[in-house]
Amino acid sequence: MRLAPPIVLLLVTTVLLGAVEPAPAPTVTAWMSWEGGVDLACMTKPGLAQPNLILHVARMVHTPAGSAPSGLVVYQPDPAGAPAVFGFVCDQPEVGAYFGPRIFAGTPFEKAPVLPAKITITTTADTASSRIEVAGHVFTVTLGGLAAATLVDRAPTAMPFHQQGVESVATTVAVTIDGKPVEVIVAAGPSAVFAATGLYAR
Repeated sequence: MRLAPPIVLLLVTTVLLGAVEPAPAPTVTAWMSWEGGVDLACMTKPGLAQPNLILHVARMVHTPAGSAPSGLVVYQPDPAGAPAVFGFVCDQPEVGAYFGPRIFAGTPFEKAPVLPAKITITTTADTASSRIEVAGHVFTVTLGGLAAATLVDRAPTAMPFHQQGVESVATTVAVTIDGKPVEVIVAAGPSAVFAATGLYAR
C-alpha cells in the first residue's frame, strides 16, 4: 500500500485542527437586542450641524435586566438651549437603567435619565411607524417606501459597541410633535431606518 507523502499528511492535519479549534470569540460584557425598531435622527431646522431630534425606539428590547418596549429620545427645539426631552424611554425602570452605564458607557448618553414612556410600533409591508408619549409630549414617526432589508455589521466607531441587525432604509419620513406636522431634514448615514431586528454588544 502506498503511503501519502508527509507534506500531504501535514496539510490535512492542519486543516482538520483549524476546523476543530477556531479562534476564540471575544468576550461580551454588555448587550441588548431588539425587534421592531423605528429609528430617526434628524434636524427640525436648516443649517444645524447635528440632529436636534432623535427618536430611536423598538417594540421590544431585551437585556440581561429584562425586556420592555424601550428607546432613546432627544428633543432640543432650541439648539442653543437645553433639550426639552432627553433620556432613555422605557416603562420598566430596571430595564431602562441598564442602557446608559452598560451599553453607552463613555458616551454623552452614559448618565442620561430614564423617562417613563408609552411606546407603540406599527408596521405594514412597506411602512413602519412609532408613537412615543413621554414627558408631556407625543412624537410620531412614519417611515415610508422602505427599501429591501439588508444585513448590517458595524464595528465600534463613534459609539463603543458592535452593531448587527437587519435594516430597511426609508425613502419618506413624516413626523408630528404634539399633533403638529414637522418638516425634518434627515441626518447623514443610516438615520431613517426600520430595524426589524438587531443587537448592540460590547
